[in-house]
Amino acid sequence: MFWIMQFSGFFSVAMLWIIISPSFQSWYPAEAIRSHPDSHNRFSFQKSADYSNAVKCGSGGSRIPAEIGICDPNLVHVAITLDVEYLRGSIAAVNSILQHSMCPESVFFHFLVSETNPETIVRSTFPKLKFKVYYFNPNIVRNLISTSVRQALEQPLNYARNYLADLLEPCVSRVIYLDSDLVVVDDIFKLWTTSLDNRTIGAPEYCHADFTKYFTASFWSDERLTDTFSGRKPCYFNTGVMVIDLVKWRQGRYTKLIERWMEIQKSHRIYELGSLPPFLLVFAGHVAPIEHRWNQHGLGGDNVKGSCRDLHPGPVSLLHWSGSGKPWLRLDSKRPCPLDESWARYDLYKISH
Repeated sequence: MFWIMQFSGFFSVAMLWIIISPSFQSWYPAEAIRSHPDSHNRFSFQKSADYSNAVKCGSGGSRIPAEIGICDPNLVHVAITLDVEYLRGSIAAVNSILQHSMCPESVFFHFLVSETNPETIVRSTFPKLKFKVYYFNPNIVRNLISTSVRQALEQPLNYARNYLADLLEPCVSRVIYLDSDLVVVDDIFKLWTTSLDNRTIGAPEYCHADFTKYFTASFWSDERLTDTFSGRKPCYFNTGVMVIDLVKWRQGRYTKLIERWMEIQKSHRIYELGSLPPFLLVFAGHVAPIEHRWNQHGLGGDNVKGSCRDLHPGPVSLLHWSGSGKPWLRLDSKRPCPLDESWARYDLYKISH
């Protein structure tokens, strides 16, 4: 595997410099992010309820104060992307988390953006929300992204999760990453406190899935590539729900490892999907397993056309509309799937007439 470690050469060094350069971390504050011409006219959301679900919350049973710093050890850190196409889903996801958290005051949201500044929308919808907006420069990954089975999977913001360890403050040692097409129907603190058993990431694993289908025949025919799985039993996991130890991530320089596989993909075409396969290449077989209840995924149907799906057997803490069919689009078209009504309970979108 030494040749893979040397694959990127000067390009990777240059890319890493861009990522960690202080100028790129501070040059684009949230206020400077350019606005999409229709971003504020296109969306109007109801103000969420003022959730305060427990008399006491936080460490030692003390109430979390209204104004606390991002480095407070009592906070639960959640990262979600915000873009125009999925903003309605992101707002619903936040609303669901607040509604089911025993202590919503303890949840701090890290919003990753590339094209728009949604701060006004978020603040008007959730007046008391603890959050920060982070600009992710799409040029960091634009030249690394390959064509995929679905154009939506090629958007640069899909790859922002790879850079959380660089974007978030160093004092944030753990974060829950969530996709924008899901709702949480349980206390997220339970997910937050899941043991990672000295692993870098935790996620629900699906070892019954055909792991070979996530990579091309050219990958499986090249021993230099398949050797990456030597000594481990890789299982599929969905990257839309992950608990990440950012300290271990930084120590392992995993962002750079993911970038190297993306570079190999550009020249060898070793997979067809978007941002998932590089995660599988780096982490499959080294994931702390989390209960399946925390990612009832696939509700959006397959990656070519939407189709209605049922829940997997077992308890449910999170419903995930991964796949091409999104609940808000099916609801608006008057062709919803039965489970889309479960998402609609958290939708705060106001239809303008």
